[in-house]
Amino acid sequence: MSKASHPTLDALTATAQNMAREKGLPPVHLWNPAYCGEIDMRIAADGTWFYNGTPIGRPALVRLFSTILRKDPERFVLVTPVERVGIVVEDAPFIGIDAERTETPSGPVIAITTNVGDTFELGPDHPLRFTPEETGGQRPYALVRGALDAKIARPVFYRMVEWTEERDGQIGLVSRGVFFPIADSAALENGA
Repeated sequence: MSKASHPTLDALTATAQNMAREKGLPPVHLWNPAYCGEIDMRIAADGTWFYNGTPIGRPALVRLFSTILRKDPERFVLVTPVERVGIVVEDAPFIGIDAERTETPSGPVIAITTNVGDTFELGPDHPLRFTPEETGGQRPYALVRGALDAKIARPVFYRMVEWTEERDGQIGLVSRGVFFPIADSAALENGA
């Protein structure tokens, strides 16, 4: 694709700003415009957004772009009603930077806040999952929306570990009535 027909950051920003004037998140899951190629945008593993190799220093602009981010089967894309461009995501597109636990009459609820300002409650619609790390530990992720995950920051996860409980030989977290196992309790007792 030639540079002349490639969408610019300004064009994406203008379209996203127009959509942001409406309440709520744009319905990116309903849009299927033509794929316009890759744009030099990257979300680093630490959650920093880059454009043309330079960090995007305006949090409001990062938040704006996060609202038009979608995961297609083959790649992450920024999507508007008229264009869809691929971007690079090194790990998860979002970082869980805070967690709060509240007790409700139906049990505990854990709310996660991301680096782009999304807040959601772990449960059936926002599951918590773990992937093994090379060091032998577990890396926690939570589904934010669509197929977009937040990697839970290590200090946040350490706080969440204080909320664990044991069920059927597993140590895990409970939120909105769902038990999310972290590890086998016997393995933890044996130092594994």
